[in-house]
Amino acid sequence: MRIIAGRFRSRVLLCPRGMATRPTSDRLRETLFNVLAPRIEGAAFLDLYAGSGAAGLEALSRGAQAAVFVERAPAALKTLRANLDALGVERSLFQVHAAGVAAFLRSARAAGAQAARYDIVFLDPPYDAAAEYEATMARLGESGTDLLQAGAVVIAEHRRKEKLKERYGELARTRQLEQGDAALSFYAAAE
Repeated sequence: MRIIAGRFRSRVLLCPRGMATRPTSDRLRETLFNVLAPRIEGAAFLDLYAGSGAAGLEALSRGAQAAVFVERAPAALKTLRANLDALGVERSLFQVHAAGVAAFLRSARAAGAQAARYDIVFLDPPYDAAAEYEATMARLGESGTDLLQAGAVVIAEHRRKEKLKERYGELARTRQLEQGDAALSFYAAAE
């Protein structure tokens, strides 16, 4: 696994051992960031179920203003922190939340207007955790969450065969891309 483009281009990333974490393939990540290219510069990027941090690190490499990584698995956290150190990412550009996504979203909601707001949210829970997709997308789609900037996009990586809903609260699917066994579903706040 490597960084595809930007200031960290071609740098190799570590992956957690075992099958508990499934990194987004280089090819799928390249497709994702080709779509996101006009939005990345200066964006606040939220990487939920971050694993090795490949998506958030790619965003930082391509000019995102900041990335927040949310991950609770100890092996993945260790790998994520090693990747941040190996790339020499300035501490002012990122935050790592060693917590579950549900707990992170609850605390963001409790913070209300004081919560950080994001331009791009990427989530890639374990494929076998269908309930995680439903719960996370529902929380992100709640009105009044105050987590998304105006015009923000939410992207969920999932199994191609697993169909996500067209709509989660205020979020409506705008696009779906399929590649191999994986798919990316793009959501935006409904007008």
